[in-house]
Amino acid sequence: MLSAELIADRPVGATRLQLRILATSDLHAQIMPWDDLSDQPAPERGLAQIASLVAKARAEVANSLLLDNGDFLNGSPLADHVAHHHRRADIHPMIAAMNSLRYDAATLGNHEFSNGLPLLLRALGQAHFPIVATNLARVAASGQRSFLPRHLILERDLADQDGNLHRLRIGVLGFLPPQTALWERRHMAGRLTVHDILATARTAIPRLRRAGADLVIALSHSGLGQDQREQQTENISDALAEMPGIDAVIAGHTHQLYPQPDAAISNRPMVMPGFFGSHLGVIDLKLENQGGNWTVRGHQAQLRPVAERDTFSGAVTARVAADPGMAALAAADLAAMRQRAARPVGQTDVALTSYFSLIGHSAVQTLLADAQQENMAHALAGHPAADLPMLVAVAPFKAGGRGGPTNYTAIAAGPLTGRNMTDLYIHPNSPVALRISGADLHLWLERSVSLFRQIQPGQPDQMLIDSDFPAYNFDMIHGLSYTVDLSHPPRHDCTGKVINPTAQRITDLAYQGQPLNPDQTFVLVTNSYRAAGGAGFAGTDAAHVVMEESRPLRMVVQDHVARSAKIAPQAAAPWRFRPMPDTSVLFDSAPAAAPHAAEVAGLEPVGLQPTGFLRFRLRL
Repeated sequence: MLSAELIADRPVGATRLQLRILATSDLHAQIMPWDDLSDQPAPERGLAQIASLVAKARAEVANSLLLDNGDFLNGSPLADHVAHHHRRADIHPMIAAMNSLRYDAATLGNHEFSNGLPLLLRALGQAHFPIVATNLARVAASGQRSFLPRHLILERDLADQDGNLHRLRIGVLGFLPPQTALWERRHMAGRLTVHDILATARTAIPRLRRAGADLVIALSHSGLGQDQREQQTENISDALAEMPGIDAVIAGHTHQLYPQPDAAISNRPMVMPGFFGSHLGVIDLKLENQGGNWTVRGHQAQLRPVAERDTFSGAVTARVAADPGMAALAAADLAAMRQRAARPVGQTDVALTSYFSLIGHSAVQTLLADAQQENMAHALAGHPAADLPMLVAVAPFKAGGRGGPTNYTAIAAGPLTGRNMTDLYIHPNSPVALRISGADLHLWLERSVSLFRQIQPGQPDQMLIDSDFPAYNFDMIHGLSYTVDLSHPPRHDCTGKVINPTAQRITDLAYQGQPLNPDQTFVLVTNSYRAAGGAGFAGTDAAHVVMEESRPLRMVVQDHVARSAKIAPQAAAPWRFRPMPDTSVLFDSAPAAAPHAAEVAGLEPVGLQPTGFLRFRLRL
C-alpha cells in the first residue's frame, strides 16, 4: 500500500516507490510469549507474536524486507537445551522459526558465539537466509580471510507507484562489537577477530556501492553512541547512521528502544527494537529514480510493540496473538526443555530473591559467591595460588532495568529445580580465578559502585541508580567489607570510562577486620566475561589468570546446591552505605518486592510507577 505522500508532487519522469524494512534484534531464542525461568506467561515477548506484526506490516506495504540484527541463537533456556541436548541432525528451533518467517538476511551478535563455533556453524548452515558479518574475520597463518560474507546484495523486484516492477540491488552490511573477541575469548582466540566498526564501514560502504548496490542497510549490533575518538568503540550506531552512503541502520545489543515509545514516528532512518521480541522495528524509505539512480527522498521509522502496559495497574496485555505455526515448530524442544527444567536439585530454607540486590540485600548473591568459592577452592588444590586468600566477585543478573518489573529472581523457600538453577545464573559464563592486588580490588569496587548517582547530603528522595548502568557490572566482592560514600561523584560512567579520576567512594575497605593492604595479593574468583575484560575492570588481562574452567557456572551452582541438600544463604552483603542524616534515596523494584521491604532497615514502598515498577524510599 503506497501512501498518498509518495504519489503527490512527483517530478516529471521520476519513478517512486516505497521500501519497508522490518527489523528484529536481540531475540535471544525467545520464541513464545512465556517466561521459562518463572514458568509464567510473558505477553511482552516472543517471536511468535512478532510474526503476527510482520504479517500485518507486509500486508500494508508489499515491498518489504525482514532483517535480524543478531543475538538470535543464545540467551534462553530453550537455547541452552539445544546447546547441550540436541542431536547434530536436529534443526535449531530458532532457525526453523526464522526460516518460516522468511527472513531476508541477518547478522551476528556477540552472544552467537557463547556456546562455541561448532554449534554456531551448524545452526547457520540450517538457515534459509544469508548471514553477513562485515567486521568479523578469520585468523589464519597466511593472514585474515572472511569467516562469513563481508557484505550482501539482495536483488528484489519492487513495484513503483504505478505497479511497474524494478530490479533493485539492496546492499546489507553487518557489524558486531569489537569487544566480542575479548568476551568470547574461549571460543574465538586464535580463530576469529573483530575489527573496528567505523573503520571497517569506511571501506565496506564504497566497496558495496562499486559492486552495484542501489542503497545500503547497516545491521549494527551496537548500541546508540557517537564517540569516534577511540578505536574499537562498543556502541557507535549513531555515528554509523551519519556515515555517507548508509541509507538505514538497525541498531541493537544494549536492549534499548529507538525511537522512544513517546515518539511514535522518527524522521531518522534507524530503529532499535528492544529485546526478546518486544518490538518490531519498521523503517519506510521513499525512493526516487531519475536518470537511472535510486535515491532516498524521505524516511520514517517507528516501533510496533507486541504488548502494552496499563498505566494504573501495571498489567501487561498482548496486542497481537501468537502465531500458532510458530508454536508448533518449537513444541517438541520446549516440551523436552521444560521436562528437564522440572527435575529436582535440592532445597532452600530461605527465599531467594534479587529484589534488593542493588542495595546489598540478596540471598541470591551470597549463594552464587558460596558456590563459586567452594568450586574454585577444589579446582586450585595443589596449585601455587592455593595458599593465597580467596575472594569472590558476584553481580546481580536479574535486577529490573531494561528487562522490566518482572526481571527479578523470586524463588520461594522449598524445593529447587533445574529451572531455578537457570534463573539463578542466566549467562553461559564459566569460572575464572585471577591473581590480583589489593590496589586493583579497590579500583574494581570503584568501577562497580559507579552504578549509584551522587547524592547530596540532607536532601530527600534523590534517585539512587544510574538507569544506564547495567546491573551485571555491579560486582560485590565477598570476603571484603567496605562502605560506599554516595556524597562523592562516581569515578566511572556507565560504560566504564573514567570521568572523575580522583573520586573515591569506597571507604573502610577491610579484609578479615583489618585495613586492606594495597600490596597484598589475592585470588579473586569471577566469571569468564569479566576476566576477559568485560566492562573494563582492573586486573583482568590474561596475565592475571591463574585458573580457567570450561564448565558453565550454572552447573557449578547446581552442583553446590545438590551437595548441600539444604541451603540457607544470608541476604546481607558485606558492605553498606555511609549514613547520611536527613537524606533519602529512591529506587525501583518489582511490585512483588513490597512484602520484603521490612527485611531492610530504613526501606519503605512509595508507589507504583507508570513503568510497572514499584518505587521504594531508603533512608540513609
